Amino acid sequence: MDGRLPTGVDRVGLAYVRHYGVRAQAVVRWAGRLWVLPRVQSAALFAWLANPVDSRGAVWIITRGIMAGGWLQDVAGSILLNTGHTGLHESAYVTMLCKLGVHPVFLVHDLIPITHPEYCRAGEDEKHRRRMQHVLTLGCGVVAISQATLNDLSQFAAQLQLPMPPAVVGLLAPGPAHCVASTRPVAEPYFVVLSTIEPRKNHVLLLQVWRRLVEQYGEHAPRLVVIGQRGWECENVVDLLERCAVLKGVVIELADCSDAVLVNYLHHAQALLFPSFVEGYGMPLVEALALGLPVIASDLEVFHEIAADIPEYIDPLDGLRWAERVMDYAQPNSESRAAQLQRISHFKTPAWADHFAKVDALLEVVGNA
Repeated sequence: MDGRLPTGVDRVGLAYVRHYGVRAQAVVRWAGRLWVLPRVQSAALFAWLANPVDSRGAVWIITRGIMAGGWLQDVAGSILLNTGHTGLHESAYVTMLCKLGVHPVFLVHDLIPITHPEYCRAGEDEKHRRRMQHVLTLGCGVVAISQATLNDLSQFAAQLQLPMPPAVVGLLAPGPAHCVASTRPVAEPYFVVLSTIEPRKNHVLLLQVWRRLVEQYGEHAPRLVVIGQRGWECENVVDLLERCAVLKGVVIELADCSDAVLVNYLHHAQALLFPSFVEGYGMPLVEALALGLPVIASDLEVFHEIAADIPEYIDPLDGLRWAERVMDYAQPNSESRAAQLQRISHFKTPAWADHFAKVDALLEVVGNA
């Protein structure tokens, strides 16, 4: 409704709408309340989400749904699918769930605010603790997006001495792979980093690496394309992007990038760079490998879970090694890049069909409980 492009979490929610929308009702949290729209307005809202051309259209659909009985819907005993973390820490949300009498199934993306609070906004750790406590105490089922995330949730449950609800792991499928590449967007060899700019994504390491590469190689240094919106507590990265003269014309920032433009940049790049300190999944890694693009990534457990030994793995603090690998992959005759391209041919891209087969099996268990 604000006209912003979808984040990774948003894309997952939209995939759930596409899969379950034909037999679901829309739950809308609006004006401090929770509304369940009748099926006609639910179908209209799901259709709008697939093509949100006019924000006023959503407001009108929701308003009509409320007027048509959005406060009278009897959904007791139904399964509620919650695909995001927003609002889960609020006691009012818990009260509304209990009042509806539904069986909640929660999609858990990560426990990073609990395990690594230093990379999140102040106070987010306590909010996320409440979220995960509500997942464990209210949830009739849990879908984790990786085994690493499920392991973190199980450990959190054990620490609080709470039982784990029935749970499955469903890897997430890539989003924009259906788009077709077009003209090369940058003449020089270039690399892509794809994520919201925030501390745990480690953009500052890449920008410092690139400053050193420009100082060493001048105009022969490869380019870096930074794709993603500016997030929180990233002032040092913004300062480098806006005020570092050495990086001007060498580092390209794209805050708003459509799927078609993203696929085109990935298609022609030397590699995707993914230097995060911690991740619950790693959608850019999956999207890059699905397109046949090599990846140089941090040595994280979840990346090994998703991609085994296909990417090049580097410690996220080893700037010298990142610089060395970047210059290697920038060469047209790079043996390391050619070897990874061979490994990529064995990558099995996660599919939504596999994800929802696991979720459907979980929903059957919840429905028969």
